[in-house]
Amino acid sequence: MISQSLPQSNLVYPESDGKPMADNTEQFRWIVTIQQNLDWLFANDPNVFVAGDLLWYPVEGHREICTAPDTLVAFGRPKGKRGSYKQWEEGGIAPQVVFEILSPSNTLTEMNKKQVFYDRYNVEEYYLYDPDKNDFSGWLRVDRTLDVIDPIDQWVSPRLGIRFSLDETLHIYRPDGQPFLSYIEIAQQAEQERQRAEQERERAEQEHQRAERLADRLRAMGINPDEID
Repeated sequence: MISQSLPQSNLVYPESDGKPMADNTEQFRWIVTIQQNLDWLFANDPNVFVAGDLLWYPVEGHREICTAPDTLVAFGRPKGKRGSYKQWEEGGIAPQVVFEILSPSNTLTEMNKKQVFYDRYNVEEYYLYDPDKNDFSGWLRVDRTLDVIDPIDQWVSPRLGIRFSLDETLHIYRPDGQPFLSYIEIAQQAEQERQRAEQERERAEQEHQRAERLADRLRAMGINPDEID
């Protein structure tokens, strides 16, 4: 029986590769922290698309050619919902920056294939972090190929403007110097700011009440407090 290939317009591009987003809590924490902080960093730019664990299809008609970066950033593409990133529907723009967070189940062959994929399909910056080994690597497109970034400590991403610092763990800093934070850390900071604001409000109210009591005493003595210089 002769099989017939489907026309490109009828091809179905799966929106899931059937794999979990993360294999453990540490990998998941890093993926979410990087994706959410980058989304926050570019929240006011309508033409920067940030996504996590989203299938990227670079070639129309070839649904077998795909990968799902842990985090991808596409400059020049609008924000919005997507089931996958079909490059031919995105003005032909490949994600310029991708991140991968290693887990114990990732094999060397798998990660080598991903690096070849990112090199072949025009990623400009590729960052790879192994939280278990605290090993961080990066590649930058130079002369049409991804070349290793060395040294990587204190490296500033040309596209993102963020800085990477490596000691006992990986630290990532926004262009304004503020660190990337987890949701819990952001919530804790927000609560601390709320408490400080509430304390300032209470102090201001106490000062106002003391001033009112003093004014009442002056009036009782026949002195108009509004006329005191």
